[in-house]
Amino acid sequence: MTEKYNVEAAEILANEALRLQISEAVPIYEQLLSTFPTAAKYWKQYVEAHMAVNNDDATKQIFSRCLLNCLQIPLWRCYIRFIRKVNDKRGNEGQEETRKAFDFMLNYVGADIASGPVWMEYIAFLRSSPAQTTQEESQRMTSVRKAYQRAIVTPTHHVEQLWRDYENFENSISRALAKGLVSEYQPKYNSARAVYRERKKYIDEIDWNMLAIPPSGSSKEEMQWMAWKRLLAFEKANPQRIDSASANKRIVFTYEQCLMYLYHYPDIWYEYATWHAKAGSIDSAIKVFQRALKALPDSEMLRYAYAELEESRGALQAAKKVYENLLGDGSNASALSHIQFIRFLRRSEGVEAARKYFLDARKSPNCTYHVYVAHAMMAFCLDKDAKMAHNVFEAGLKRFMHEPGYILEYADFLYRLNDDRNIRALFERALSSLPPEESVEVWKKFTQFEQTYGDLASMLKVEQRRKEALSRTGDDGTSELESSLQDVVSRYSFMDLWPCSSNDLDHLARQEWLARNINKKTDKPTLGIEAGSADKTSSGVLSNTNPPAKVVYPDTSKMTIYDPRQMSGPAALAVPSASGTLPCSGSSGGPPNALNDILKSLPPAFAAFMANLPAVEGPTPDADFVISVCLQSNIPLATGKSGTASFPLQSGPAPSTSDISDSSKFRSRDRQTGKRKDMDRQKDDESSTVQSQPLPRDAFKIRQLQKTRVASSSRVTSSYTGSASYGSALSGDLSGSTG
Repeated sequence: MTEKYNVEAAEILANEALRLQISEAVPIYEQLLSTFPTAAKYWKQYVEAHMAVNNDDATKQIFSRCLLNCLQIPLWRCYIRFIRKVNDKRGNEGQEETRKAFDFMLNYVGADIASGPVWMEYIAFLRSSPAQTTQEESQRMTSVRKAYQRAIVTPTHHVEQLWRDYENFENSISRALAKGLVSEYQPKYNSARAVYRERKKYIDEIDWNMLAIPPSGSSKEEMQWMAWKRLLAFEKANPQRIDSASANKRIVFTYEQCLMYLYHYPDIWYEYATWHAKAGSIDSAIKVFQRALKALPDSEMLRYAYAELEESRGALQAAKKVYENLLGDGSNASALSHIQFIRFLRRSEGVEAARKYFLDARKSPNCTYHVYVAHAMMAFCLDKDAKMAHNVFEAGLKRFMHEPGYILEYADFLYRLNDDRNIRALFERALSSLPPEESVEVWKKFTQFEQTYGDLASMLKVEQRRKEALSRTGDDGTSELESSLQDVVSRYSFMDLWPCSSNDLDHLARQEWLARNINKKTDKPTLGIEAGSADKTSSGVLSNTNPPAKVVYPDTSKMTIYDPRQMSGPAALAVPSASGTLPCSGSSGGPPNALNDILKSLPPAFAAFMANLPAVEGPTPDADFVISVCLQSNIPLATGKSGTASFPLQSGPAPSTSDISDSSKFRSRDRQTGKRKDMDRQKDDESSTVQSQPLPRDAFKIRQLQKTRVASSSRVTSSYTGSASYGSALSGDLSGSTG
């Protein structure tokens, strides 16, 4: 948002104007309203300042500028107050002018949900009108009745009070007549009251003090946009099931109110005009477009939409005028506006008119190569004139030889002509003039052409030339000149068909990144490899592309994962500080109940050991993986002076063999038993260690292996006083304390 639409500054200026004399405040109000032309509160403040000093002429002029664009009840009540003051002493003529002003006001804002007080004021005005004769009295009562009947079918905040007043009014005239009229309008009133309750839900979401500013993408603006869209959809659904004319009138009123706040939103203007056009009111749609272009003079979208509407109804001259206003004198016209006008001229006036304008448009300082491409392809595809299209491309080549995009478009045109000789000539001419850093896409197109239509010799030659040309742009050109398997992938792929799997493509991308960065010193090369491969895989670019010159990746080596659920003690299954060097394949990350279940499934001594482990800063390691690493490691046993193990062991009843059915207990206890017996076996025979052998997976084999080691382990266990084994979770054996 520019400084021009500073809402805070506008409020300060408005408050300052209240304290100034009207002559000094006028420039401030004019400045504010030129920026916020639909701000009803500023218009009301401005006009009340003139009314305070009885400046009637200035007041009328201000009302003529703002009323129809600001459909807000407080401003319109200020208007009717001014009208009544002016006509108060003019007798019957003044009464008639006031009545017309009321009708004028209710015609525009009578559908507002806050218009209840206006209806009441209007009815009170009618009832207070003087009546000299019986006929005049009858006419007055008829006018009051019609006003009531219009008010009670309008969903407003005061619809219930208006209904009660209407019943009292009819009963005061004739109870017999009132019964029929009340019963006739009761369903209509009930419908209006129900619709009011629904409408109020949408109305309450709207900020009625919001100023119209260009969209800045703030959440508040987006919420207001959605609130207005919901209200518009509600009104378009005609929930009250009234006649189409009345329903359309309410929709128009809602759009007009919406534009007071979303004045700078082109989509609302377009939607409003399109709704009018679909409803059959083309003239109203044109008026909306004209207002939209006044509000958003720089919007090309709305100009094209307006011209399209005029052209669709056959008003070609009106459409042409829209284009001419967009182009102006041509000095500031965009390339797109030139292209669209050429297309319009060809549709409306023929080929020669379009060609004539193209000759003028290419002299414009803002004419880009897109204008040449558009005109050439129009001649080729629509006029079937390949020679003219070729001449246009050649004329543009003299001016846009340095534009890779133009070269590629020209090459595509020659592809369609199947003119392989001129395609090769075009590539050679372009590549001889383009700098290497701008020729990447042209080389790629040239290579693809030879791979598709050339022979093997020409294919290999162009690929080698491309490598030599583009290697000068990289930091290390030596690797560019080497052949790689990606060259083969590029040659023998077609469209989305590849001569290898997606895994192979990813592997080749990783290898290419490594080759490009083989001589660079990085702390964490794997990070760069992963980032580079993901980049290339996602973009579909494998070979034939250069990586970014410098890509800086963050250093994640010192980062830790924050988890507020981390707890110390038994809830945190962690590895000691020394375990930071162990690789970790995953994280258990389960809830505390799952962790407690794991602890319960372990032998008591091992569970106590796990419970005393400190909490870790980061993801919890996989307990099974850590245990498997411990089992596969040669860890020496620390003993005390008397040969007793330095860590306490607890003995207990052996688990039953039914625990075999529990897979989690099977894994943990089996590994702990194997660990203990492997350590005992190591004391007896150092030359043959169990740790060097893979752990058996079959329960029967494990049981047989353990039984064969009982005799050899007896000598070792006798050297430990008071030692006990954990017991086998598989066989149920438990070695008691010896000694």
